[in-house]
Amino acid sequence: MSSLGVVASGAAADAIVTKVAGLVEARFASKLFAQDATLWGPDAEAESAIRLSWVNLPRSSRPLVGEVAALREQLRGEGVDRVVLCGMGGSSLAPEVICATAGVDLVVLDSSQPDMVRSAITDLERTVVVVSSKSGSTVETDSQRRAFQAAFAELGIDPTGRIVIVTDPGSPLDEESRAGGYRVINADPNVGGRYSALTAFGLVPSGLAGADIEALLDDAEAVADVLSADDDANPGLRLAAAMAGTDPLRDKFVIVDNGSGIVGFADWAEQLIAESTGKQGTGVLPVVVGGDSDPEVAWPAPDVTVARLVSDSDDGFDAEAADHEVDASRCEVAVSGPLGAQLLLWEVATAAAGRLLGINPFDQPDVESAKKAARALLDKGIGAAEAPAATDGAVEIRSLGGEWLGDASTVTAALTALFDQLDAERGYVAVMAYLDRITDAALADVRPVLARHTERPTTFGWGPRFLHSTGQFHKGGPATGVYLQITTAPHEDLAIPGREFSFGDFITSQAAGDAQVLAEHGRPVLQLHLTDHDAGLRQVSEALSGLSSTEGTV
Repeated sequence: MSSLGVVASGAAADAIVTKVAGLVEARFASKLFAQDATLWGPDAEAESAIRLSWVNLPRSSRPLVGEVAALREQLRGEGVDRVVLCGMGGSSLAPEVICATAGVDLVVLDSSQPDMVRSAITDLERTVVVVSSKSGSTVETDSQRRAFQAAFAELGIDPTGRIVIVTDPGSPLDEESRAGGYRVINADPNVGGRYSALTAFGLVPSGLAGADIEALLDDAEAVADVLSADDDANPGLRLAAAMAGTDPLRDKFVIVDNGSGIVGFADWAEQLIAESTGKQGTGVLPVVVGGDSDPEVAWPAPDVTVARLVSDSDDGFDAEAADHEVDASRCEVAVSGPLGAQLLLWEVATAAAGRLLGINPFDQPDVESAKKAARALLDKGIGAAEAPAATDGAVEIRSLGGEWLGDASTVTAALTALFDQLDAERGYVAVMAYLDRITDAALADVRPVLARHTERPTTFGWGPRFLHSTGQFHKGGPATGVYLQITTAPHEDLAIPGREFSFGDFITSQAAGDAQVLAEHGRPVLQLHLTDHDAGLRQVSEALSGLSSTEGTV
């Protein structure tokens, strides 16, 4: 039997007491599941009206189970057992969690970094590629599709038998793919990307890889009634209050996995919360940490709520046992439940958080602004970058968003100048690494080092992946962040068939466009560009790690 548990302490528990009653009185939960588009006010109504079908997905997605199983068996019969997913944001994060938790292999390509794209285009004789794009016009995904089409054709493999398209009906990708003879599976068009875990976007690649998607839907359906109930015990309303109802608002939501058994869930929740709530100068910033020893958990700041993902008991939710998962003296919330149930839980909680914050949880205006800036840079051509403020070894140093760099001429001095801009009470640090998140994964280890050094919550995002996640909060949320952008010259660029620009050009424009929009919002951005990838990465890693031994650290 599927069950959900949400237990809180401190200010989070107080928020549940004060905020859930209002949501119950407004019949928020039942109206949400009735797809009432008026719940977030008149300004959000038009968007909400076409974004609420996700509440019924545990039932409406059932036909996919048989369709995906049949396709998987057909492919296995042809010797095709490697699944690659090309998708960004909500199109890739949910399948990554589902497959990792199920223990099945899925190659996720959610980058335009040339080295990462090239590494995915391998073993094509046994590969099927799922190309997922809701709009059908996502440039990253379109570029990846073109690269795989050309690679299959070069080997004499018909790409129409090896590429499966998942998109909204009537999208440009839908029409072009059907005309070209590709297999197309349409998703529900009335579901936004970050709420699409239980649509074709989440289920098709996961099912092809071998995950039990029927069990996932079963677990979600088993909790739909409790999540739709106008009741003080509704776990979705309780989690929403802990997330967005504290007074004053604790807008850093630190997510730590304490043995939930759900692999990578915090990364999926990060995207859902940040992109849904970070706008109009408010929002909740999810901060994904590695464990209890990380600074944000070991000594949380007054603007932090710690959210613990705890194990789900086979016997159902045990409130008494869960009470031991939270520290009664601190602002914490512990959440438990199987994966399918938690996907629906956090979607409900995030939608309710939007109500509490007074914002529309279904739009992402600042994601679109960064896309437009990147596209404009591509259209005018990628020329030589502006001269750096300084060059230190294999690293070029540039600053945007104000005259704060001073005369810093080394990586360490530039980092110090950036962190001097931090608000000591409300600020946060965002590391944005436009690198290969597979081969350069060790760089993420600097996150807790920076949190310890600055004594402020710190996020780490791989570009361009984070642009569909915390990228919205960076620009639309409160102006309290400082931003460290790391870019690189790839080991080798990669052409995009049929395009005038390469993958290297594209990711360069994405990074530059993101920094440009941040600067226009008055956010301080430090750009460190690695002119030699390996040497520069070592240099930056050493400078970041070395901060832990400098004066002023904890």
